[in-house]
Amino acid sequence: MPPLTWLRAFEASARHLSFTRAAGELNLTQSAISQHVRSLENFLGRELFIRKTRALELSEAGANYMPIVREAFDLIAAGTQAFTGGDQGRHLVLQCNMAFSVFWLSPRLPRLYKKFPWLVLNIVTPIWDPERHASSAGTEIRFGRPADMSAAAIRLTRDRFFPVCAPGYQNGKVDFGTAHLLDCAGVTGSWGAWFKSQALPFERNHEINLASTYVISMTAAVNGAGVAMSHDTLAGGLLESGQLVRASEHSAELLENYFLMPPPNHASTPASRAFLEWLEGELQPV
Repeated sequence: MPPLTWLRAFEASARHLSFTRAAGELNLTQSAISQHVRSLENFLGRELFIRKTRALELSEAGANYMPIVREAFDLIAAGTQAFTGGDQGRHLVLQCNMAFSVFWLSPRLPRLYKKFPWLVLNIVTPIWDPERHASSAGTEIRFGRPADMSAAAIRLTRDRFFPVCAPGYQNGKVDFGTAHLLDCAGVTGSWGAWFKSQALPFERNHEINLASTYVISMTAAVNGAGVAMSHDTLAGGLLESGQLVRASEHSAELLENYFLMPPPNHASTPASRAFLEWLEGELQPV
């Protein structure tokens, strides 16, 4: 990849069709801009501009290359804004568990935007390593065990877990001995734990179809692929809509739950305060 300084010089020069105006925009000398562009041309092995006495035109190669460079800069700008939260008075970067975002948060976003139409929400959904990006988020909703949470964490749910499937799966008479079993990897509310909570043996541990997120296993269940282990917070809306039904009336206590990690007082913003106010109205802490 060519140096970013060369690409910036080319993009500005192509946009202005002037090394002088590009130099003014980038706070460099005209000779420096010209040299950066020449270095880029040498790197690519082709002329990007047609240089005339008092004019500058894009060559065919330059005209083809310009949209690529422009799109790259636009992508960096958009990604940076999403990462930093842009105007933090209106923008909130929310790091949120993937399944909670899809099955609980997304269906309720219309109510959030109706109450706070000025709020701009950027949702980040890491699956395996929530600590990696947590420091850049304004607020976080995390799935895990109480012992793994910080003292500032606010418990939002007390879930129970149970199997769910599409209404017509196995003609409505689920046989756990032959059904395709679906589950999310890395959680304690597993098929083995569900059978154990009933003091029943479970011999199909090596036949479970695992996914890295409940989004996959539960969506597969909605589409009739099998029976998925789920819990109250995620399954509630799908059960109400009839997309899923409970495959058994038995449920067991889930050790993991959803926790709110609010920002410290000094980092609070209008956006974070609005979101927390709305969330408390939708889901009372327990």
